[in-house]
Amino acid sequence: MKTQIISIFVVMSLIFVIPLANAQISLGEKAEQESVEVFISSNGNVEVKHVVKPSNLPVDLELINGTISNLSVTNEHGENLEFSTNDKNVVLIQPSIENSIVKYNISDVLYLKERVWTWDFRYLETTSFIFPEKVDFVFSNERPVFLGDKKGIACHGCQMLLEYSTDEFKSFEKIKWEDKEFIVAIISNSKVNEFVFDQPTKSITYDVSEKNRFVNTIIPLELLWGPYSVFLDDEKTFFHEYINNGTHVWVSVIPETSGEVTIIGTTVIPEFPIIAPLAIGFLMILVLPFMKKFNLR
Repeated sequence: MKTQIISIFVVMSLIFVIPLANAQISLGEKAEQESVEVFISSNGNVEVKHVVKPSNLPVDLELINGTISNLSVTNEHGENLEFSTNDKNVVLIQPSIENSIVKYNISDVLYLKERVWTWDFRYLETTSFIFPEKVDFVFSNERPVFLGDKKGIACHGCQMLLEYSTDEFKSFEKIKWEDKEFIVAIISNSKVNEFVFDQPTKSITYDVSEKNRFVNTIIPLELLWGPYSVFLDDEKTFFHEYINNGTHVWVSVIPETSGEVTIIGTTVIPEFPIIAPLAIGFLMILVLPFMKKFNLR
């Protein structure tokens, strides 16, 4: 009998103790999100906004990893809603017939090192990043992304190394050839010197003073046509070619050492004007039917 009483006492103790020990474990379903937006200011402050879809049940929303502050949960009218959190950056949102808006600031995630902001980001939901106005491009896993007028990017199932700068060096090199003038723009977080355009070798050359700094060279296609090869001190090096809008191309390189960067094209003024491929193609369209008739005879 005593043994039974002791057993019942132990079981009852477990029943009462377990909820207390797990008071921070949420029982909600995973939140279905309409959008996730990350707003980054020019001084590196980060604000996050989640829009959570309506649910008849409590839902768990996992926040982006980092130090969370100023957490709020409201409806679409700005009215505060009840919520609870645990120590794993999970918010339990109560049932709602409309979208729930979750906002917070996050720190200890974005670091500035030698003029480059860096964030090793991981959040397995589609996430939009909105950058300061002065940011023209960013690097996602070392791949350049030109922002243009959009000022933001979307990352799907997002895991990336995000890098950008708000303090680049910009230079504009004028090249005159006969009666034409071309502008080659260089955007970099390293100083670039000794710019040279050499028409006979179909090349652009300049010196970079620091290693592991991105250098974007914006080249008029009429001046130097691709495909391109890039060399660092006479050794071929990896680069990205992107943003070919029909008039200019961006050639991006991150030199592993300081030294001389050389970009070599395949054609150069006045060897092969940009309109020449179109003219040749048009001529072939006109000539081909006559060639077929001649062969049939």
